[in-house]
Amino acid sequence: MSSEWPRRGLLIIFSSPSGAGKSTLSRRLLESDPDVRFSISATTRPPRPGEVEGRDYYFRSRREFEAMAEGDEMLEWAEVFGNLYGTPRAPVEAAIAQGQDVLFDVDWQGGQQIRNSSLRDAVVSIFILPPSIAELEARLHGRAQDHPEVVARRMEKSRDEISHWAEYEYVLVNENLRQCESDLRAIIRAERLRRDRQLGLMSFVTRLNREFEERQG
Repeated sequence: MSSEWPRRGLLIIFSSPSGAGKSTLSRRLLESDPDVRFSISATTRPPRPGEVEGRDYYFRSRREFEAMAEGDEMLEWAEVFGNLYGTPRAPVEAAIAQGQDVLFDVDWQGGQQIRNSSLRDAVVSIFILPPSIAELEARLHGRAQDHPEVVARRMEKSRDEISHWAEYEYVLVNENLRQCESDLRAIIRAERLRRDRQLGLMSFVTRLNREFEERQG
């Protein structure tokens, strides 16, 4: 019965140090759950090989990006390694109103801005930790996408990123990808079933009480 009810959409904040596995987990969730859509970020960094405008990012010049931020068109934004990243506000608000869950792959700064926004009641925040720092560095080198100097900068930033773990509602250690994915799905399932997110629950309980009264009458 509850599956027929409309519900409030979730804003799923997904954060971790680079290389902890959140991109893989995000991709698996999006491929298997039609109720989750990915929040496409805008960025000033140039496209990497294979990245497509409007699918991976909205690629904007710094001037265009700053104009969007000044016009309150960004739900959150930050500068990372000299490039600007941010989330356009309008598509997110539209999705939430339609009961669609929106997944955010953001750093702790972006997560903090979203939690402090007007959409904070819809937020579910999840932080992913690596099983060890050695494993984190090995994963970064294994991707073979970045110059060694970039990997070194990402490792330096990882300590600061991890220091914000306690700001999140849920924390998962990605040692076993399958188990971590299972735990992630359990969190989302439970959050969807929260009383305040089931918009038809009040009217359903009212109907049950009416049935009691009719039986007594």
